[in-house]
Amino acid sequence: MELIYKLLGVATAVAEGAPAVTDTAPVADPGAAMGPIETIISLVGSMFPLIIMFVLMYFLMIRPEQKRKKKEKAMLDALKRGDRICTIGGIYGTIMDIKDDTVTLAVGRDNLSMVVARWSIRSVEDVTIENESESLN
Repeated sequence: MELIYKLLGVATAVAEGAPAVTDTAPVADPGAAMGPIETIISLVGSMFPLIIMFVLMYFLMIRPEQKRKKKEKAMLDALKRGDRICTIGGIYGTIMDIKDDTVTLAVGRDNLSMVVARWSIRSVEDVTIENESESLN
């Protein structure tokens, strides 16, 4: 192994045009001469891109998702009787009754009763019941 290092040292020295070093003295580790402050700085420098990527991922992916879930939970908690809603299946109806995790809807012109899960409500519509009854009949 030492022979390979000598040959590589000679080949490198010849390529650079410098005199070849053929002594077999062990080469000191360049990291051993670093003090504790330099070591900390080098660790922070190598971790900096990872920290930046995590911060960007938080602000571009995680935080908006948390805001959306918070807004959706507030909407579901604010449901009340008489609200016009749309389910995730595309069914429009008016809330007749709300129990723990179920909502009873009046659907269509005949006000057919339908029970759906509370989590399946996508949005509360801005149309009032009075305006809606005129357009349905």
